[in-house]
Amino acid sequence: MGSTVLSLRIDGELLDRLRQHAAKRGMSVQDYVVRTLIRDDFDERFKAAVEETEKFYGDSGGSVTPPIDSRRSVTPPIT
Repeated sequence: MGSTVLSLRIDGELLDRLRQHAAKRGMSVQDYVVRTLIRDDFDERFKAAVEETEKFYGDSGGSVTPPIDSRRSVTPPIT
């Protein structure tokens, strides 16, 4: 899979916060933003898959709840 350049214009305060979050994780701002977007995309695709599975099998009301991270979204697997 190739990569493409995406240029963003963001508020200076937001960039400062992104730098702080990235630094806490020992990452560049670019890597932090990309990883965050990947995680968000995974969350959406996982939620859609769960909903489709529940439609197919029927929601028994006692379904297993996936783990939730601090952002209140599904936690992707650690690779």
